[in-house]
Amino acid sequence: MESRHQPCMVIRAGILGYCMGVRRAVDMAIAASRGSPVYTLGPLIHNPQVLERLQEQGITILGEEQLPADLRDTVVIIRAHGITPQLEALLTGRGASVVDATCPRVKASQIQARSLTEQGYGVFLAGEAHHGELIGIQGYAPGCLIAANREEAEKAAEKRYREAPHERTALIGQTTISPDEYQAIGEGIRQFFPDVKILDTICRATRDRQRALRDLCSQVDAVLVAGGRASANTRRLLTIAQECGTPAWLVEDVHEIPPEIASYPVVGLAAGASTPDEIIDALEAALRGYLPVIEAPFSDSYYT
Repeated sequence: MESRHQPCMVIRAGILGYCMGVRRAVDMAIAASRGSPVYTLGPLIHNPQVLERLQEQGITILGEEQLPADLRDTVVIIRAHGITPQLEALLTGRGASVVDATCPRVKASQIQARSLTEQGYGVFLAGEAHHGELIGIQGYAPGCLIAANREEAEKAAEKRYREAPHERTALIGQTTISPDEYQAIGEGIRQFFPDVKILDTICRATRDRQRALRDLCSQVDAVLVAGGRASANTRRLLTIAQECGTPAWLVEDVHEIPPEIASYPVVGLAAGASTPDEIIDALEAALRGYLPVIEAPFSDSYYT
């Protein structure tokens, strides 16, 4: 890229990149790749560069319909987003050695969904219906209803109310949903079930990165958000930057850095929870050719 003016300043978000659950899943997959044939059931995480690297190490991504009938002497890694208990039983039934790399926060939501269902609660899930995390949780709460926004929540709650007006209800959110979206969905359900039990299931890492990005947007003229387009939390970061009124782009690697970024005096760099350090570093290196890079000071407030 060529600079069209004097060098600008680049500021990194105070918190960005791999979260604990993603790093744990990648480490588990790398450790498992040193033995028997290894599969992941669906993409381990939502980052294309990481998935390519894992495939180079002999880890094959398979869909449910592609699973061999005989999985003896093979390792199957459950991805960070989790799977249904029914599918996990299928894996063990076919003889697979299962490595559960489900994010601990997602696993907690699965356990809560099952417990609430067993207690007789009507369970609502807040988030993207086709996201792997919610698909997995549905297996623990048969009959649950999903809402992606307040309008869908009100429609789902009205349907449940007609069927069981006195039912105890509970709401579980996708770990990467924004607090504002989650609150709006809860308010939609409260229109019909005022006593709905709303569980605090939003991942702390998600909140941290969103808060860090909002803080970053107050300091910069434009933002690059690094991460995979299939990553829900990365797409949400892009939306938040845009909602802040900051010109923003989602880029998966250095080749996607828009040339017009050079027209902004101060540029911010953020990254989703499934973006590896090397991608962030490569973006910095690419920018450093004509933009000096500094880091935003760490703030303890992100962990309060």
